[in-house]
Amino acid sequence: MWGGAQLTGAQARVFAFPHCLFLKTTMPKKVKPAGDGKEEGPVPCKQVKVEAAGGPSPLNLDSPSGLFESLISPIKTETFFKEFWEQKPLLIQRDDPMLATYYQSLFRLSDLKSLCSRGMYYGRDVNVCRCVNGKKKVLNKDGKVHFLQLRKDFDQKRATIQFHQPQRFKVFILQLEGEKHWRLYHPTVPLAREYSLEAEDRIGRPAHEFTLKPGDLLYFPRGTIHQADTPSGLAHSTHVTISTYQSSSWGDFLLDTISGLVFDTAKADVELRAGIPRQLLLVETTAVATRKLSGFLRMLADRLEGTKELLSADMKKDFAMNRLPPYYLGDGAELSTPGGQLPGLESTVRLQFRDHVVLTVGPDQDPSDETREKMVYIYHSLKNRRETHMMGNEETESHGLRFPLSHIDALKQIWNSSAISVKDLKLTTDEEKQSLVLSLWTECLIQVV
Repeated sequence: MWGGAQLTGAQARVFAFPHCLFLKTTMPKKVKPAGDGKEEGPVPCKQVKVEAAGGPSPLNLDSPSGLFESLISPIKTETFFKEFWEQKPLLIQRDDPMLATYYQSLFRLSDLKSLCSRGMYYGRDVNVCRCVNGKKKVLNKDGKVHFLQLRKDFDQKRATIQFHQPQRFKVFILQLEGEKHWRLYHPTVPLAREYSLEAEDRIGRPAHEFTLKPGDLLYFPRGTIHQADTPSGLAHSTHVTISTYQSSSWGDFLLDTISGLVFDTAKADVELRAGIPRQLLLVETTAVATRKLSGFLRMLADRLEGTKELLSADMKKDFAMNRLPPYYLGDGAELSTPGGQLPGLESTVRLQFRDHVVLTVGPDQDPSDETREKMVYIYHSLKNRRETHMMGNEETESHGLRFPLSHIDALKQIWNSSAISVKDLKLTTDEEKQSLVLSLWTECLIQVV
């Protein structure tokens, strides 16, 4: 998941983005009556109105699922994924001054001044741009960002300031200043995989039109074409975009698992291990090769029906590598040393940070092992660095452990139990049991209870 904060002047652009959550306030635009007295105009998307309420913070930061539930409240999570996710827009109105104030306290234009003093750079951290004749024009300078220049571009050129990955500096950002007028259009490519610009003469009339204000939430499926501009008379508008599920389709999952399936099948089927015809790579694909591949795909489909565990090549690893560390570790905190009691054979242990740990089976990645046996891999995000999150840093590395396949049942016991005795783990020797839990404890993945 990636995010972005935008501070915009009065301009409009037409975009088709992946999944986006816009945290702003939204008041549907009133439609003028037509000559026959009937109203005409965009059909409003699903709207939910929430009345003002007092009390503690409206956001639940105890867990990822709790936060999401508080974001889309009063819509239930089950209802959202059943009726709206990848299907249609959802607009939630919140006439709640407390909520609006809370969002605004998390990030605003004035926060950029202090962030600039910490060392921000054009391109990497900030983009300055504006729409000229329907096209995006980048106004970035070279090197470090200076707030006075940024403010000058914003005030005098009515530029948009795009602040990349603000979650590096805040635990989480949900806010908006000012107002934003939005128009949503039906996608030309439903659930589009890539960002695109569309000519206005191709998109037709808006399907939905409204103005967002502090405290409201708008969801629309990826591929939805949208325009946004700041209403006249307002100095600026600040909003946050949260984009998710860009590479998490069934097609992506198939590509991720097919290599493992071929790996397993080739070990048992000599046909897949046989060499391709000589010169095949130097000519166009032949009918013979196409028929051969079609037969292999049918064979793989039959084998897939009886497969209990799929080998994930990259998706699970990438998920853990690119996730933020747990919120409750504190801003910028890193688990480098374990805490609590050292686990022993008589101990009872339980998994911690469950939402930040993935367990997968895959071919041995050790280049010195020519046998390429299957191994169990555990990846986690506990030691990921918030300050480099989603910044394309080449130093990004995976954190985790590797175990022989014989440990899979014991690991599943730990994963599927609220707590389990070390001596009850399904391993042959006590030494293996102690070594397993010590490795997990050292990586801060389990605790003694």
